Amino acid sequence: MAGKPSDNVSATMEPTPEELRKAQLASKAPLLTGSGAILKSLELLGIKDVFGLPGGAIMPFYDELMSADKIRHILVRHEQGAGHAAEGYASASGKLGVAIATSGPGATNLVTAIADAHMDSVPMLAITGQVFSTSMGTDAFQEVDISGVTMPITKHSFLVTKPEEIPGVIAAAVHIATTGRPGPVLVDVTKDAQQKSAPFLWPPEIDLPGYHPVTKANAKQVQLAAQMISKAKKPVLYVGGGVIRAGAHKELAAFAEAVGAPVVTTLMARGAFPDSSPLTLGMPGMHGTVPAVLSFQESDLLIVLGARFDDRVTGKPSEFAPLAEVIHVDVDPAEIGKIRHAEVPIVGDVKDVLQDLLAAFTDAAKERTPDFSQWWDRLHLLQEQYPLGFDEPDDGLLSPQGVIQKIGEMSGPEAIYAAGVGQHQMWSAQFIKYERPNSWLNSGGAGTMGYAIPAAMGAKVAEPDRLVWAIDGDGCFQMTNQELATCTINKIPIKVAIINNSSLGMVRQWQSLFYDGRHAFTDLDTGHDTVMVPDFVKLADAYGALGIRVRSKEEVEPAIKLAMETNDRPVVIDFIVSKDAMVWPMVPQGVGNSEVQYARDHAPEWDEE
Repeated sequence: MAGKPSDNVSATMEPTPEELRKAQLASKAPLLTGSGAILKSLELLGIKDVFGLPGGAIMPFYDELMSADKIRHILVRHEQGAGHAAEGYASASGKLGVAIATSGPGATNLVTAIADAHMDSVPMLAITGQVFSTSMGTDAFQEVDISGVTMPITKHSFLVTKPEEIPGVIAAAVHIATTGRPGPVLVDVTKDAQQKSAPFLWPPEIDLPGYHPVTKANAKQVQLAAQMISKAKKPVLYVGGGVIRAGAHKELAAFAEAVGAPVVTTLMARGAFPDSSPLTLGMPGMHGTVPAVLSFQESDLLIVLGARFDDRVTGKPSEFAPLAEVIHVDVDPAEIGKIRHAEVPIVGDVKDVLQDLLAAFTDAAKERTPDFSQWWDRLHLLQEQYPLGFDEPDDGLLSPQGVIQKIGEMSGPEAIYAAGVGQHQMWSAQFIKYERPNSWLNSGGAGTMGYAIPAAMGAKVAEPDRLVWAIDGDGCFQMTNQELATCTINKIPIKVAIINNSSLGMVRQWQSLFYDGRHAFTDLDTGHDTVMVPDFVKLADAYGALGIRVRSKEEVEPAIKLAMETNDRPVVIDFIVSKDAMVWPMVPQGVGNSEVQYARDHAPEWDEE
């Protein structure tokens, strides 16, 4: 195990007290195979559900897993599906997601989901089989150095070659994945380590030199931040996905209400703060609302909570929030100062920091009560002038925004919505009202097409009593729709809304705007005219799901209602929408947020003073 001292002791040395303790425990400990140790460790750590696909190098563990009665295994049709399902499970529940694969291509098929989890700080454990330790380095059949491959996209990766290492490694992996800034951890176990036996010692000692996440913030920095907030005239709470990962939504609500400042929630933070609050300005960034985008540009103080100044939020970083000082709260010190200098850096768990910051602000406000009335006058004007909306298409096809809005209205805030990547993702973030955390799942940092179906599946396993929608594009859907078979067989009745514009919509939009309308290789022929390759309704039927096609506005609501009432199998609705619909507002790539376009050739004015 990486970072663990060797258990080998010279025969000439006296055993240490710790070695004596281990020897004593070993005399009473059960003898388990490495595979049995993996299973027992997962059970003792409270894991209830795992997603995976067997193969040669992980077969010993699967043989053990067959007799498990405390852990449910969901057999996926592709390992990427296992990874995204683990992500959806974690993102919907706040618990650890677990994905399992064999060596070689099985492990590399997990890489996309692992990278996705890394970018979006999703707590995930990936367990992979590896060839025999005696064969490693020989280019053996299905040998890939997956711990090396995933090193840049995991919080840590372990290679286990001895069965006695397994309990400590599994416990350490779960600890790393779920503490500090959450993220994926990979455990690669050789086949001989799975087959050999060793005493099962529990609880194991977790020895992780250098891994000490800071959760309690520096009190002086908190006091300084409170003073800055009380003196600000145009503050904005810039809320990122870290607030959701920390379970800090209640603390955020209390703090925002006390301060009275506007709240902007990033794509990853939708639901961290209720859209129904009068303090909400919406989502910032490339496809954010005009009030949210311009609030950053005109602000004199950004209170950044669990966000990382992603380029899709900032636009051109040198032109982002040019008038603002920055208070940056993050559990990961590497994020503070990475993109934007922070006048007040605060390293700590945002849940704890918000509690401290509320107390400090309450004290500071006794001496100086901030007045944001003029600031709100300006923001209310922007909200009136630039409301979020859409035009009905003139080609007689459905409005994609209208379809998604109707799904949100009928399903409500207690549902879970998982989106793929592209136009439908942005419309889902814009036109569905989110009132609670963990209700909006999407691939933010990596932008992984194919995320929605398996993520929705994982979410439904984690939260079986909730209505779960996968809102997907016709391009995304074709990347992972095989997991509908998994859903049918395992009785996981997700609802799938395909926003079918018969094209790679977001790429097509950019081609329309920036490539003189040259739509190079973005037509998919999935839903317009007489061509349907594939026919999604027939495909749904082949997978044992209910397939519905909707072409007219009058059919939208009945189709959604039928989907919501059908719970004995998955449902797929093929909504035929206009391919000319675009996502607005928009900040073109490479320019500052002040150049936000409310609609085509329509740029709002912003206050530079």
